[in-house]
This record gives sequence, C-alpha cells and structure tokens, in this order.
Amino acid sequence: MRLLTAVMLVLPITLFVSQLPIPDATADEPRLPGIGAAMQAMIDAHEIVGAVTVVVDREHFRHLECTGLADVAAGRPMTPDTFFWIASMTKPVTGVAIMILADEGRLSLDDLVERHIPEFAELRTPSGKPARLTIRQILTHTSGVGEAAWQAAHDAKTLAELVPAWLTAPMQYEPGEKWVYTQSGLNLAGRIVEVISGQPFDTFLQKRLFDPLGMVDTTFYPTDTQRGRLATGYLRNKNTGQLDVAIPRREYGDRSRPPLGNGGLYSTPLDYARFCTMLLNRGLFDGQRILSQEAVGTLSAVQTGDLPTGFLQAEAYGSHGQNYGWGVGTCVVKVPHDGVAAGLSAGTFGHGGAWGTQAWIDPVQHTATILMVQRANFPNSDGSIVRRAFQEAAAAALVTAAEQ
Repeated sequence: MRLLTAVMLVLPITLFVSQLPIPDATADEPRLPGIGAAMQAMIDAHEIVGAVTVVVDREHFRHLECTGLADVAAGRPMTPDTFFWIASMTKPVTGVAIMILADEGRLSLDDLVERHIPEFAELRTPSGKPARLTIRQILTHTSGVGEAAWQAAHDAKTLAELVPAWLTAPMQYEPGEKWVYTQSGLNLAGRIVEVISGQPFDTFLQKRLFDPLGMVDTTFYPTDTQRGRLATGYLRNKNTGQLDVAIPRREYGDRSRPPLGNGGLYSTPLDYARFCTMLLNRGLFDGQRILSQEAVGTLSAVQTGDLPTGFLQAEAYGSHGQNYGWGVGTCVVKVPHDGVAAGLSAGTFGHGGAWGTQAWIDPVQHTATILMVQRANFPNSDGSIVRRAFQEAAAAALVTAAEQ
C-alpha cells in the first residue's frame, strides 16, 4: 500500500486502535471491480446523486468507494466520512443494547414488558385480554402494540413521556398472531434499556457500544461540525424525473427529541462498518468482548417461526414473505431469492433504512455489505434498484476475487 490511510484500512481488526483514522477520499482505498460502475449507472439514471459502498470481512476492508456527490448544489463529493441519517439501521443497534443487558443477566427476552414498565400491566388486546407483551415480541414486530398518536409523539421530549402514548394507542392485533412492522416496539425497547441501566438510551449506547467500537461519528444528535458533512437527501420528482432536495425528517436529530431506537441514529460508512465487523466476529472487536457469541446468535436467529415477514411480501416484490424471518431488531434471510438477496447466504442478517441505506452481515461468506445513499422516496428501499445493483455487483466481485 502506498499511503498510510490505505494501510490502516487493511490491518487486521485485532490491531486497530480505538479510533480508526478517517481516510482521505483520494487515498488508494481497496476497491472491488464493478461496484463503482454500478453506482455510477444509478447516478446517471437519476436514482441517486451519490453513494459510499463498503465491503468488509472479519479482519479487513475489502472495498471502500465513494461515487458521486453528497450535495449537488455545493458540488460536495461523497467521502468515507460523509454523514448519513441511517434511519431504521438504528434497529439492530437497539437490538444489541438489549442483548448487552441480557448477557449481564439483567433481562430476558421472555420478560414481560410490564416487569420493567409496570404501566403495561393495564394494556389490553383487541379481544380484551391482558396483553402481557414480551421483550422478544416488541423487538420482532409481533407484539401488536399500537403506534403513538402523531401529536403525542411530537410533544414527547423523552422516551418516558412516550409511554402514555403507547398505552393509549389501540393494539393492532393479538400478540404473536402476525408480523406487522411497528416503530413503537423498538422505541419501547429503548425505554426498557433506560429503566434497567438507569441511563438515557443515548448515553448507554455511547458508553457501552459506540466508545468501545471507536464509532466517533454515530449519534442521535449531530454537532454542527457533523452536520457540515451530512449528505443531502433527495427525492425523485414525479413530473420531471429529476432529483429534488428532500426536507429532513423533523422528529430526528434535535436534542429536544427523544433518542428513538426505531430510526434516530446518524452515522458514517466507516463507523457502521465497525458495528458490522463486531457482529461478523461474533461480538468481539479490537480484543474487546461487546457481546457473547450466544447473544450474537440470538440477535441473528429467526425468532418469528413460520410467520411471513419483511418488506418484500407483496406480489410486486416477489411475494417473499416466507424467505425472511425476524431476529432481535434484525431482518434474517431464511432462503435467498432472486434480486436483492441473490448473492446472500441463508442466515444473513441486517436492516435497511428509509432513505435507502442498507447493511447486511453474511456469516457464511464472512462479509458485510454496506450501502450509504440518501434517497427519500424509493417505492421500497429494501427492494430498490440501487440496492439490487450494489448487492449484485458486490457478489460478483467477491466471487471473482475468490477464484483468483
């Protein structure tokens, strides 16, 4: 390697110091062939304005490439430290927080929510029975808990203030009856972390996860400096086909808002790669044990049985509900299928975000693939043409590399 930054990218993880230096966008980073071209094709088709793509294995960066722009008007290019709203890629982080406490024996996934938040003992199902929700159910979207009303959610300044809003929202169905993607369950999990740990959810994550992993740019509340690196969101104009600037989501990023475990985090490609690498290494990073191997196994295992799950259930997306299950805040590929999952192994787990970000951890191929974009109105970000182009290019490049 010709440059120090490139050398740092390919050192074994066990040699990393706590803060990985941010590479220069012009450095000789490792690149797999075809991925950048696939992203440039998406830029040319006005699907996105730019992307950062990452592939890591358990010890190395296999690929890091920046394509296009983070902000068109400013002419600001994508870089490895570009800041992104990662939206629902927050959910696996919330799952890890719960599993940290499970490792310590401070909770069980089968605990009733009311054990930790007594007010939930009064919650009733649509049939009038006591709800008796479990932590497992709220993290797997099988609890039936209702979503907080918009005004109540808007007025809440803390997760504790959201509890009455969850309790007054009508339950959607009997617990365990079906899978319905539900934001309130993950935010409720964040509140449980607060109750058990005695710390605000964001403080707990900072001390127990972000600091140990050296995730210096992952936060619910970006600083002014970090906002200066924030990728601008864009949406497709239905009339012109061009990409217009999207209005940022107001419920995220402001310190007057709760640290929402459903989708409140901002991060960078390099930071989220550290998180994925820890999970690839079954809970170990830089010689530190973040999670037990058993906890990672539970986080990434199907907890929803034979229920159809996921965002590709509709016929338009291939009717793939049985191809997926849900782990602890994670989506799990049970059976790979054509399209976005063609290059993934059974047992791959991860999550996407509302603005097109994706991260998938493949324990069979020992790789994680990370896509960072900011496109606001994909019809289905998990089934997007951009995700498919990235996953297909990454899979092909890894096959070629293995054959050489």
